[in-house]
Amino acid sequence: MSNRLRFGAGAVVLTFAAASALTGCGSDDSSDSSSSSSATSTSAAASAAGSGPARNPYLAADKFAVTHLDPAQSDSFPDEVPRGTFHIDPAQMQRVPTGPVSIMTLASPSPDYMWISSTSGPRYVDVSNGGFKEVAAMDAPGVQPISPQQLDQVLNQQFTDTGQIEAAIAQDWGGANWQRIANGVYAMVDKDNRFYFLNQNAELFVFGLKNKDKPADGIEIVAQKDFKPLLSTSMTTLGIPETIVGADMTYDGHLVVLASRALYVLNRDLTGEPQQIRIGDDETVSNSMAVDQDGGIYFASDKVMRKAVWKDGKLSTDEADGGWASPYDFGRQPPAVKFGIGTGSTPTLMGYGKDTDELVVITDGSDHMKLVAFWRNKIPDGFQQKPDTKSNRIADQIQVTAGLDNPPEFIQSEQSVVVNGYGAFVVQNIGAGGSPDRLVDVLANGPVAEPPHGMQRFEWDPKEHRWNSAWTRGDVVSTSMVPAVSTGSGIVFVNGYSKADGWEVTGLDWKTGETVHRTIFGQTNLGNGAYAIVEAFPNGDLLFNSIGGPFRAKIGK
Repeated sequence: MSNRLRFGAGAVVLTFAAASALTGCGSDDSSDSSSSSSATSTSAAASAAGSGPARNPYLAADKFAVTHLDPAQSDSFPDEVPRGTFHIDPAQMQRVPTGPVSIMTLASPSPDYMWISSTSGPRYVDVSNGGFKEVAAMDAPGVQPISPQQLDQVLNQQFTDTGQIEAAIAQDWGGANWQRIANGVYAMVDKDNRFYFLNQNAELFVFGLKNKDKPADGIEIVAQKDFKPLLSTSMTTLGIPETIVGADMTYDGHLVVLASRALYVLNRDLTGEPQQIRIGDDETVSNSMAVDQDGGIYFASDKVMRKAVWKDGKLSTDEADGGWASPYDFGRQPPAVKFGIGTGSTPTLMGYGKDTDELVVITDGSDHMKLVAFWRNKIPDGFQQKPDTKSNRIADQIQVTAGLDNPPEFIQSEQSVVVNGYGAFVVQNIGAGGSPDRLVDVLANGPVAEPPHGMQRFEWDPKEHRWNSAWTRGDVVSTSMVPAVSTGSGIVFVNGYSKADGWEVTGLDWKTGETVHRTIFGQTNLGNGAYAIVEAFPNGDLLFNSIGGPFRAKIGK
């Protein structure tokens, strides 16, 4: 793996000796000082932007209780992960076989247990004492589960062409269209250990343990709601019926559900009639939302970024209540991985506290995407609309090059923006595939087709109210997994593939972009993260949400 970095507009060639020297499992002792320096710089940058999102008292934990890790959807976690190169055989790790998409492993109120949110339904896992063992499971109603045997029947193959992948998915998995992929993607766990799960049929299920003191007694449905009667019957711009796409929790304990063309707020026990707002029939929402402690709810269709406000029991989009809407640039539907013509991002909040720039950020839908920051509250006095932006609500936008000298037709992402302090990190997700079944591309990009290369980190300048490029890595691969940053280690993690080493988690220094971590899984398909998110345990082990089900990669203490 090469280590070509670009800082700003200039190119600098660096050699990461530690990564090439480490061929066995272990950490690089020589990196301790750089790790400390980088972590200090990362902490300083975060401090300048405020302390981050406040803990939502109605969620199970401050991190890992919602998709994208916290209410701000920051994709950041505090757990420290060691630097160095590690070789892990996923088949030898403790794994819970489920999927094919296991978006993440969600926190419960107890540090000894976690919930798995997968396309099959919920699983409850004992993670105590360095373990990772399923103790309860339930297939979600309305879902056609894929058995562990069927799952591995496909994943144990070494694919050579996309036709082989298509046949394997059709024959052994019974197909895996967008509806199957969408199950359980946006989920959460509340303070009472209730797991909220959205399925392919626009139904919301709330799961709980039958016996909170004895998880092995199993999982049960404690509430459910069918949203289909509330949805429009016309097709969305994705060519599919309207459905529900996201769930979150307000800071006063109300459930927020986002649909393709509507936003709902209701009691978290699903009782009563929800309040709702609807958007235009020429728009489609395909990602979830961010929520702030003052009742702000931020969501983006494929054309417009919006803020709604939940305050004093009322859902509003009025400017007088703090609501707003801003168009942004969109483009064409890319051939692989990404869904739709607009943003592929769940909005992410940036900037907290007095004298900070309070922003919400996405990547836009332009064929060559831009990183866009919107003022999420009051627009500063005297602020002038930036050139080529679609509204004065846009604080700034900047072209994403992803470090690519010869840009491909599309530079686009299906992942949310990773935010740490005033820093933002984005990946280029569009590879050489192009199957109507996105899961075919997820399996093909790397082993069969040329994978997508390129990523970039930016830094917000609060004095000039603008983005600056911090560094790029045009040589590093990120296929479809959501990146995440360890703020404790100052490392941002991606999941990619190379012919030489197979699948791996690659860690880049947040400050410099240098490769400082590699967990190499080899040629096994279990090293493919398939739309999921990178996580970690407090002891430094990686929690890898594989296409074959989450497993604990033992690299920590």
